[in-house]
Amino acid sequence: MADGVREGSPLPDKTVLTEVVQEPVKIAGASDIDTSSDVPSIPAGPPKPKPKRAPELPIFERKNWLIHLHYVRKEFDTCKSLIKESMAESGGMCEYAVYVQALILRQEGRIQESLELFQTCTLLNPHSADNLKQVARSLFLLARHKAALDVYNEAIKLNERDWEIAHNQGVCNMYLREYDKAKHCLTQALTFKRHEITFLMLGKIYLMEGNINGAIDIYKQAVEYSPENPDMLTTLGLLYMQVTQFQKAFENLGNAMTYDPSHVKAIMAAGSMMQTHGDFDVALNKYRVAAVGTPESPPLWNNIGMAFFGKKKYVAAISCLKRANYLAPFDWKILYNLGLVHLTMQQYASAFHFLSAAINLRPKMSALFSLLAVALSYLEDPDNAKQAYEQAIGLDQKDPNIPLNFAIFLYNKGDKREASSQFREFESRVKAGQMSLDAESQEAATKLATALQVGDSLVWKTQPKPEPQPEAPSDSNANKLPPSYVKEPPVSQKDTGPAEVPPSPAPTPIIPPYDPYEDDRQSRASHRQEAETPTPHPAPNRVMGGLPPLAAMGGMGGKALPALSRTIRQSDIDKLPPPPSTELPPSYDEAIDEHEHPPPSKEKRQMEPAM
Repeated sequence: MADGVREGSPLPDKTVLTEVVQEPVKIAGASDIDTSSDVPSIPAGPPKPKPKRAPELPIFERKNWLIHLHYVRKEFDTCKSLIKESMAESGGMCEYAVYVQALILRQEGRIQESLELFQTCTLLNPHSADNLKQVARSLFLLARHKAALDVYNEAIKLNERDWEIAHNQGVCNMYLREYDKAKHCLTQALTFKRHEITFLMLGKIYLMEGNINGAIDIYKQAVEYSPENPDMLTTLGLLYMQVTQFQKAFENLGNAMTYDPSHVKAIMAAGSMMQTHGDFDVALNKYRVAAVGTPESPPLWNNIGMAFFGKKKYVAAISCLKRANYLAPFDWKILYNLGLVHLTMQQYASAFHFLSAAINLRPKMSALFSLLAVALSYLEDPDNAKQAYEQAIGLDQKDPNIPLNFAIFLYNKGDKREASSQFREFESRVKAGQMSLDAESQEAATKLATALQVGDSLVWKTQPKPEPQPEAPSDSNANKLPPSYVKEPPVSQKDTGPAEVPPSPAPTPIIPPYDPYEDDRQSRASHRQEAETPTPHPAPNRVMGGLPPLAAMGGMGGKALPALSRTIRQSDIDKLPPPPSTELPPSYDEAIDEHEHPPPSKEKRQMEPAM
């Protein structure tokens, strides 16, 4: 058969393939290369150096990075455990661990312990100005200002151009009441670095000295440095309000509200200024905006109450003022306003209550004693009213309204000689020209002069009105409402002849200023010595509002003071129940003996002598 297959033979089941085995190819190695050829060989380079290990930190500083990491994360518990391990390894010689532990203790309020640790850091590294600054800071927090100042003086020797040290020196001198040194240090700090807080502290010192113009200059520089700071703009506007430059005040307050439309201080200051000029509705709209941010602000509710008082809504005024008094029970201005409103509403007992509370807080305010004398006059207590007038005259040597009120009171009581003496005191104060009188006070003085047959010159009518001068910041109020908004209480009077004096101006309410430095002045006043003679207060009729002459509450003739609608009489006292007995109850034996042998009745005791 063709193809080499025999006929009749069986076909194979599968084709058998032959495997071809190839021999491996031999590759010549380096040893087989002919070195005798012309190809040059590459010379071997120098051996590579071994990589250096990272330098090992000293055992004192090994964990400082980890301590710092946990400290900035405010993970104080983990930080304390690491500090403890580091201190155990170093034997208490790790400066950074001790430093961070002192910082943690200060944040926890343990100032004395932090001071001791900072002193330990100073011993470990006496040439570090940071350690000395922290020691001085701890002393400052402990109110040891003299010791803190000494440490700052040592620290500035190590770093002469440190803004922080110079600033803190000025603050310590301010608390030590060395204002000249404080201003020098703060001015020097501003040469090193201009900072907002340094401007604020420097302006605060000028305010504490009573130099408003100097404070205005400082805050002008602060506003130039930070023109978008609403706090500085508001403070500058308030200072302009105190020197009666209302246009500049309104500009700065407007700029403050431009940068922060919800700035509460700026809104309240603008509302107070509008309220001063009699725009009560606009002021109330401003206060409504401020109430959204600070619904529990005592000055806010006080100003709202006085705005209602200006609108002659006395019930609403009392409600707002009592809410302000609830939020700030120790604010004397709120108590003063409450007494004033109650006097206007002829609620003299309530007025006496609030004015007495205000006097306990401000025992050197002549206006409080003058209003208290009016309340006591209507409460039919002439002796205490006279003492209150005398106290008011002794505290204020400028206001002519106080001796005028006192003279009217004495004339009503029938003491013409003493009334003439007080009227001469009134004339002498008017001649001094330190304060001017309004039309109603002049009319009352004219009537009283006619009744007393004195005062022929009538100097108060020809006295020129003095120009307003910038006044130093004090506890008195810089904002007042015009007298035309005060309701005069109706009082029934009897016409007894030409000697009657018509009503003189009623009390004028005040609006307490929104002063951010009042607390510092209060703390400064509390440290004054008791033997110090009281300084005369600023003119109340320009600052606190005109003091209410007594003639506003009653006439000169007939009965001097109208009786109250409900007067306590002897018949009312007789109707009271007897007081409870203080004797001990009888014992059991005494009760049995009294039962067996009862005492004779009242009728028998009265009949026995007749027998």
